[in-house]
Amino acid sequence: MSLELGFLVFRSPLLSFEAFLWAVLLVGTIAFWLSPGGIAWARFRSKASLAIPGPLGYPFLGLLTVFTGSTPHRALAKLAETLNAVKLMAFSVGFTRFIISSDPETAREILNNSAFADRPVKESAYELLFHRAMGFAPYGDYWRNLRRISANHLFSPKRIAGFEGFRRQIGAKMVEDIKFSMETRGEVLIKKVLHFGSLNNVMATVFGKKYDFENPDLAALELEELVSEGYELLGIFNWSDHFPLLGWLDLQGVRKRCRNLVSRVNVFVGKIIEEHAVKRIGVGPGDDGNNAGDFVDVLLDLEKHEKLNNSDMIAVLWEMVFRGTDTVAILLEWILARLVLHPEIQAKAQAEIDAVVGRSKQVSDSDVQNLPYVQAIVKETLRVHPPGPLLSWARLAIHDVHVGDHLVPAGTTAMVNMWAITHNEKVWSDPEKFRPERFMEEEVSVMGSDLRLAPFGSGRRVCPGKAMGLATVHLWLVQLLQGFKWVAAGEDAGVGGVAVDLTEHLKLSMEMKNPLVCKAMARVC
Repeated sequence: MSLELGFLVFRSPLLSFEAFLWAVLLVGTIAFWLSPGGIAWARFRSKASLAIPGPLGYPFLGLLTVFTGSTPHRALAKLAETLNAVKLMAFSVGFTRFIISSDPETAREILNNSAFADRPVKESAYELLFHRAMGFAPYGDYWRNLRRISANHLFSPKRIAGFEGFRRQIGAKMVEDIKFSMETRGEVLIKKVLHFGSLNNVMATVFGKKYDFENPDLAALELEELVSEGYELLGIFNWSDHFPLLGWLDLQGVRKRCRNLVSRVNVFVGKIIEEHAVKRIGVGPGDDGNNAGDFVDVLLDLEKHEKLNNSDMIAVLWEMVFRGTDTVAILLEWILARLVLHPEIQAKAQAEIDAVVGRSKQVSDSDVQNLPYVQAIVKETLRVHPPGPLLSWARLAIHDVHVGDHLVPAGTTAMVNMWAITHNEKVWSDPEKFRPERFMEEEVSVMGSDLRLAPFGSGRRVCPGKAMGLATVHLWLVQLLQGFKWVAAGEDAGVGGVAVDLTEHLKLSMEMKNPLVCKAMARVC
């Protein structure tokens, strides 16, 4: 009897129809997932006459594991090459659609296209109020106003020249810190010296303040905590950015930490703005650009007719601190690591400095123009170790747009793999070889016009502080090479040196996974 009942149930039209529906759903789900580029691209394939090639990734996760790794730029470059998708590749991370280019011409098409004028605003950037600062503000009148202020006032050539004295003083202080470290420890953890020097440089430029991080007071300790916390929050992979249903859970605590940080930043920066405002009551408005007033002075002078309220000022100023601190320090650490590994290149640079500047003369920005080999070393380091291998902050398609023969739907996040471009043997000869001479043989701009090497981006969203950042790197590098011969820790006195580890770790910028520890042997008596 039970066997007959089983056959009846199996032959039931209702059950057969349910089984059919489940089969259709299963097949549909598999087909949806198997769409080139992953699940986030599936519903847009019918709109495109030519599908963008791309990996499937894991079901629902897409390429999430690539971005939780330490070198996503390398993984994405390898995928693009494997899939013959160097020009353009589509992929998904959760429910976020991405395209990425590892080709200079396609990169130019993306970065200089008004359709990609916006940036995707991560939850951390929004909560930290950066959607009101230049990096993440949506394209429009407010953003154009910020860009105008930046070009005409904050990063104008006159103001960059006006800050030269600040930069030189901080560079000289780093030289003294390095000497002290050699005397007391016999080696230098250069990342620490560069980080605090760079942070002090940014604070002097933005807020007109300096701090002693060797013997820090409460303000210096709080500043370092704020910067470190913000840097970590902006660099963290946040699941909520790619899985909307998880947003309200705040599983990683990013939203809570951001809101706590913002309240502290508002007090810290608001107090500095108030101090500037009180100081101006007796002396009148700040400088008109003829003197190197800090960025707070500039914004206070422009406040009435440029319409920046107090909250927007805090957002703009704090973004300057985040964007300007570690990029310079990280680049200099990579440069010194390379010079330790290549003593012949270091010696050639020092010979150039000795001939142009001398061993004891104070270095100036004008000297750098006569040091082409030093400039070539900086360019080669930017090529081999770009601080933002994926150009740090991506672009967002604000409407449907064609890139080459491919349709890219509105709302797609667009990225450029600058690391892949600078390591492509079809673009650069011997790309894995560190050879500054290549930039003596051919003039290549790093300011965004040549997409073979555009570490600061290109187009409307190019880094506004690139000229000031390069001026700082060049001046400090000359000071460090003028004062010291850099060798691996343990290499002096005939002892075998400790190997320099070039392993990368991409956070907000591409850092050395194991910070450089070396010796700085005095050259100047």
